[in-house]
Amino acid sequence: MSRIGNKPVAIPKAVTVSVDKDNIVTVKGPKGELKQVVDREIKVEVKDGRVEFIRPTDQIRHRALHGLYRSLVSNMVKGVTEGYKKNLELFGVGFKASNQGNILDLSLGFSHNIIFEVPKELKIVTAQEKGQNPMISLEGIDHQLIGQVAAKIRGLRKPEPYKGKGIRYVGEFVRKKAGKAAGK
Repeated sequence: MSRIGNKPVAIPKAVTVSVDKDNIVTVKGPKGELKQVVDREIKVEVKDGRVEFIRPTDQIRHRALHGLYRSLVSNMVKGVTEGYKKNLELFGVGFKASNQGNILDLSLGFSHNIIFEVPKELKIVTAQEKGQNPMISLEGIDHQLIGQVAAKIRGLRKPEPYKGKGIRYVGEFVRKKAGKAAGK
């Protein structure tokens, strides 16, 4: 990770990055504001339209943190300028998804519907077109939060290996197993 940490993060014109005395990096942009606490041993410098990270030694821990914080701040800068989007698809007969604000209502073949509350920082959209699988779209500026929520939704009904039924990311490939009859 140390090679990643050595690359500075470029700051676009519409974005401001500041570091306070407690080593908290604040990134403000057109889509919002994000904050990240950086380990006190990693030094953060904002100069000449870029953010640089300096580690004190070449210890394994410092090298790992060096790359980690560089990646996190880079994701924050991208989030407040462009934002992030994750799409999920429901595969299965009778699987449905609908939302009321940030409350997601999923019908996934269980005896009851699953009600999932999405954090208010994210925007959720569900779509069901005729002849297509139901889609869930998550949008937001926090890369970590959007990935975590998408993984939790996917975990409610993971794709099974025999028929491929379940919730999967758009473009995800599910490797299918041969059934019992094909094994002989």
